[in-house]
Amino acid sequence: MRRLFAALAVVLALVATPAAAIADEPEPAVPSDLAATEVSFRGSGGLTLHGTVLSPRTPGERPGMVLVHGAGTGTPRTKLMGEAVEFARRGMAVLIYDKRSEGYSLFERSYEQLAEDALGAVATLGEQDGVGKVGIWGLSEGGWVAPIAASRSPEIAFVVLVGANSLQPLRQQTWAVAAGLRKAGVSGSLVDRAEHNLYRAIADGGLFPEPYHDAEAVLAAVRQPVLSIWGTNDLLTPPQESPPVMAAALEKGGNRQYAFRFVADADHAAHRTPDGGVTRLPELAPGYADAVGAWVEQVVAGKAPTADVSGPEPQQASRTRPVEPPAWWESASVQTAALVLFVVAFLAYPVVALVRRLRGASRAPASRAARLVSAGGLVAVLGGFGYLFSVVMSGGKLASPGPLLAGRPVIWLALQVLAVAVVAATVLAALAWRRTPAGGEKVRLGVLLAGGLVFVPWAFYWGLLIP
Repeated sequence: MRRLFAALAVVLALVATPAAAIADEPEPAVPSDLAATEVSFRGSGGLTLHGTVLSPRTPGERPGMVLVHGAGTGTPRTKLMGEAVEFARRGMAVLIYDKRSEGYSLFERSYEQLAEDALGAVATLGEQDGVGKVGIWGLSEGGWVAPIAASRSPEIAFVVLVGANSLQPLRQQTWAVAAGLRKAGVSGSLVDRAEHNLYRAIADGGLFPEPYHDAEAVLAAVRQPVLSIWGTNDLLTPPQESPPVMAAALEKGGNRQYAFRFVADADHAAHRTPDGGVTRLPELAPGYADAVGAWVEQVVAGKAPTADVSGPEPQQASRTRPVEPPAWWESASVQTAALVLFVVAFLAYPVVALVRRLRGASRAPASRAARLVSAGGLVAVLGGFGYLFSVVMSGGKLASPGPLLAGRPVIWLALQVLAVAVVAATVLAALAWRRTPAGGEKVRLGVLLAGGLVFVPWAFYWGLLIP
């Protein structure tokens, strides 16, 4: 059943995945004022990874910094070329590398494995001529990976995090999509219940990698100086909730050498944004690279600031909410079993009628109520799941729920009206079943009725019967 649930999710993900809201930009080239050195190193499991070291052409020892990607499959090193160039121009040797594709996909990844890859990059950068102390920089998902690497290696001298989240990944993601829907004007059961429950089912079905990663425990094990940066218009990581949780985790481990910076008019990756964080421009936000360069200079000189927080207050329109693992009755297996029951129960009624017609057998009259339960139930179930997956896959800052009416997507409202009609028709079908003589027609109607009865709590659970 979990395999069936996974297959449905994969198909819907493929058809619903949106284009990224990143402004078009040409393939970046290494500027003439910087030197570029190609390197290869061993990552987790012995996988060979390839990267580029950018550094100033001026002689002398300089700190090094390895850049760790955010989420995304097949991410090339050039994705971070803009950051690497700006950091190198501020006196660092910067290693960017191609992200692994082996063992990494939309539904599979390991932060431990990605951290081992990063440690391989740190060792390689440290072996380069003129490189002194080496730190690690992590963006978004890399904000979970970089602290793991730092907690395992005293060779890492400092940690820089951008758009990092100190909460569980599943909690962050449900917040991001819900916040995106609310930003688009959505209210009611779709955003309050259905989206939340869908993510719980996805995680329970093994389709959400690292859903309950304990970022706080990892941060408490980090002993190096930490600089964490958030854009004030971050729409993917809760920028008001993450900093205090991160500070508490670091201090729990006895680490007070941290500095938090909030960059004005910057998005999740601390890039410039013209529309409050929805679109990411190629340019870094003003002051971001300077803040990183100045802080690294302090750290390598042994003058890391203590509990230093500065910058404008970030914007967060709504709070996150805990995402607990589902109980057995709401698990992915039970949801899949219910889906199979609905398909069988709702399809059996018209299929039997078709077979009878083809055979020329006598046909019992079909009530309108039974027809509505059959057709309406099937549309409500498959349409509900299909619409939910499409909303989730196009969620977050790119939320596109379609036309709204009183804060409810028109599609969702139509499914809710249909669900109410199916429940009413189920009651009428139950009355008809009681009047039907024993025999094949009673069995046929009984199978349909079983689907209709299970549909009632199912529709409540997913919010189709809740305003």
